[in-house]
Amino acid sequence: MAARPAVRDWPNATSDQLDQAADLLRGRSVAVLTGAGVSTDSGIPDYRGDGAPPRNPMTFSQFLASSDYRKRYWAGSHLGWKRFDGASPNEGHRTLAQLETDGFVNGVITQNVDGLHLRAGSLRVVDLHGTMDRVRCLSCGQTFARSDIADRMTAANPWLDEPDSYELGPDGDVEFTQIDDFITPDCTVCAGVLKPDIVFFGEFIPTEKFVEASALVKSAGALVIAGSSLVVNSGIRLLDQASKRRIPIIIINRGVTKGDPRATVKIDAGTSGTLAEIAGRLAR
Repeated sequence: MAARPAVRDWPNATSDQLDQAADLLRGRSVAVLTGAGVSTDSGIPDYRGDGAPPRNPMTFSQFLASSDYRKRYWAGSHLGWKRFDGASPNEGHRTLAQLETDGFVNGVITQNVDGLHLRAGSLRVVDLHGTMDRVRCLSCGQTFARSDIADRMTAANPWLDEPDSYELGPDGDVEFTQIDDFITPDCTVCAGVLKPDIVFFGEFIPTEKFVEASALVKSAGALVIAGSSLVVNSGIRLLDQASKRRIPIIIINRGVTKGDPRATVKIDAGTSGTLAEIAGRLAR
């Protein structure tokens, strides 16, 4: 088994860095893991980057425990949904979709819930943390389109303020506390509790999702991690798999990540332009 190339660490993206990344990826099947940093150029803020607002996300146990918590969640999520749903794929999303079409990328594993990889044209996307455009009943398992649930909430709560007056969060929500009169949606099949089909803090990633993501990494000859600080355990587990196989690992992220010591190349830069630059070199 060939030794993995030595780690290099640069403070900023350079031509040498981009050339080395492209050389390592050329001729290999590449799995890609993306985080919130991939979507910042689409107007969706990230969780931990410079300037990211402090967050106190609701846990799954809180959501289950109290109707007031559910009101607070659904009110904030509803106010943010229109802006979140209106975001468009950026150059980074489009580049990854084209790399899949061109045969370089075998699939995208994303920690994001915005659906932008699919909208950009990527065909094989593993949404580790779910997607905001689906809603699921916790009692009977029925799923609903988020747009339909949004229409119901608008009709039931016409007094809500315009969403543009609130600061959008990474998961498409806003901070909202005026919940007394808010009417939450319920399941039209069984009247059960509805929840967006995403993984809350305190929930486990569905086993089948992680198995699918793991299969992509195991079948790949290289791993690119873009826009993730790798704080979430699922990303670290996928990095572990790639590291144990000694395949090249390219990390593109502004700021430090927990995977930097194991990266073959770490590029401290924005994801959109960096991915496009690497793709251009691969096409030569």
